[in-house]
Amino acid sequence: MTLCAAIDIGSNTTRLLVAEPVDGQLKKAMEQRAYTRIGKAVDGDGAILPGKVEEVADVVGTQVRLAQELGAKEIRAVATAAMRDASNGDEVAEAVGRAAGIPIEVLPEEEEGRLSFLGATKTLGHPSEGLIGVVDIGGGSTEVILGTVADGVRSVRSWPVGSGNLADELIFSDPPSAAEIRRARDRIEDIFEGVEFEQPAQAVAVGGSATSLRRLVGAVLEYETLERGIRVLCGDPAADVGRRFELDPTRVRILPTGVLLLEKVADLLGHPLQIGKGGLREGVILDLLNGSANGSPPERLAA
Repeated sequence: MTLCAAIDIGSNTTRLLVAEPVDGQLKKAMEQRAYTRIGKAVDGDGAILPGKVEEVADVVGTQVRLAQELGAKEIRAVATAAMRDASNGDEVAEAVGRAAGIPIEVLPEEEEGRLSFLGATKTLGHPSEGLIGVVDIGGGSTEVILGTVADGVRSVRSWPVGSGNLADELIFSDPPSAAEIRRARDRIEDIFEGVEFEQPAQAVAVGGSATSLRRLVGAVLEYETLERGIRVLCGDPAADVGRRFELDPTRVRILPTGVLLLEKVADLLGHPLQIGKGGLREGVILDLLNGSANGSPPERLAA
């Protein structure tokens, strides 16, 4: 048994997963998260603010200690859109890594997509053939990855829009107003205008928005269930929805835009989205355990 840990520094949350391989699957030993909201803490030049750097360093340092105390033999920390897009992203990664005592790897879009695909497809729990679409709605970006279990990732497409930055830009009421939801829908339509995908045999959703929706609407995201989710999220204040469904109010506030993004991508893929049991963090750990399982890097497609 090899206990490994993955730390995912995202735009909304910083998450820890400690897991080990058991009978060909990952057995989770610990999960922990903090809503660090890096994507919201930038100045006019796109630089992450010093106070936020200190906060994230404290969180990552705590997560490293938790993983070590549990006995993790290898720990890999990765950062995604918020740090990747920040004007001082490399400096922030270095500062956080120095304070936490572990290197921070800022993932390119293609590598983030590959790891998310690996984590999603290797934890499905059933044999899967044909083309699979993996949809990763993060706080600051949206990735759609196409590939197969046998051959790995075929393509990664990424857009610099996620549940967090879209909510920060367009949602100000609690609960969101009908007009705000309409504006968010219109913005998403503009972003994805003219986008087409090769139709997969099945589609899987990963990321915080998708996993949170499991509590609201179940394990399959289709038009009817996503619309029901929007009605729930727009019916009461975030604190009340959070108490009812055992979700953090911070997550509830940004969840409506995540739902709208999932709804649009599901429509473009032509399939309901199955909520995945694994994603980026699981992919990081599988990569630590198995090495690069998917061969050559994916083709980069323009959004």
